[in-house]
Amino acid sequence: MKGGIGQLMKQAQKMQEDLQKAQEEMANITVVGESGGGMVKVTLTCKHEVRGLDIDDVLLADDKDMLEDLIIAAFNDAIRKVEKTTQERFSGMTSGLNLPAGMKLPF
Repeated sequence: MKGGIGQLMKQAQKMQEDLQKAQEEMANITVVGESGGGMVKVTLTCKHEVRGLDIDDVLLADDKDMLEDLIIAAFNDAIRKVEKTTQERFSGMTSGLNLPAGMKLPF
């Protein structure tokens, strides 16, 4: 019985180390969210840090409300891409844990 617990502890420690390494890698992975057919682009890291915002010059002369809506849409698109990238990246790491349905780990 002690051997089983010891093995489980080793697995947990390895998983924690792998998780920490993966979280560090996620800070270097970027995604680009777009709206307005690419006229507004937001670059985020997978740690939700904004790295860039690109607005087509044509939009600067247009309606302020429309520009704000396009920026919001681009941010939301980038956030969805971060979530998808994070899920894909970590799905293999948590597959052997038999976590309850809907339980998420803090990535």
